[in-house]
Amino acid sequence: MTRPLRLGVNIDHVATIRNARGGMHPDPVRAAKLAEECGADGITAHLREDRRHISDEDITRLVNTINIPLNFEMAATREMLEIALRHTPHAACIVPEKRQERTTEGGLDAVGGHDHLAPFINDLGKSGIRVSLFVEPNRDQLNAAKSLGAPVVELHVGAYCDSSGNEQERQFQRIVDAARYADEIGLECHAGHGLTYETVSPIAAIPSIVELNIGHFLIGEAIYVGLEESIKRMRQIMTEAREGASGLTE
Repeated sequence: MTRPLRLGVNIDHVATIRNARGGMHPDPVRAAKLAEECGADGITAHLREDRRHISDEDITRLVNTINIPLNFEMAATREMLEIALRHTPHAACIVPEKRQERTTEGGLDAVGGHDHLAPFINDLGKSGIRVSLFVEPNRDQLNAAKSLGAPVVELHVGAYCDSSGNEQERQFQRIVDAARYADEIGLECHAGHGLTYETVSPIAAIPSIVELNIGHFLIGEAIYVGLEESIKRMRQIMTEAREGASGLTE
């Protein structure tokens, strides 16, 4: 039986546009509600140390407004842990964070950062927050996530999305292998970063991936077709890819 595939909509860059000018428009919480109405299964929001897009008030309003799960992206810092424990979102995805980066660059080093990450994962889990680690698609990182007790991994698929030809095929195979291995060792597998209409179908067809988190492309495409249409089309492409792979094995 084919596993259902969830769509998480990241609303960070609605806030990026708002913050470019200041004020309240466009409102990321309004975008989250619209995504919910369009069939999104969850909302993702990354509260960064420098508050470059999502704000503390946005998180408070999201928790109080949306009726679908909130995935709180966060760095492994004491400040972010306290915010997560205060709001208790459905999930917290721990990501690497650098002040100078435009967007998250690469996956979390769960191997090298094992001892640092352990207390964060423990505290989040004890509070009933489902912990996910945003990692590169390789076995060492997946084994580290498993040993840390994180129930979920989100595979960073940016290298696949940003490449072409033989290199893209190689990157795709890394994702296939990692998703299969995650399933074998009992980790729920998600994927995200850089997915577009053109790159999403192969990833959506991987049976052991159960959630895709997509944001920047959907917000950008909404400039031309509207947010509702961009989300609905992405959902349709995902569904068709999944159904097309229903008779296949990895």
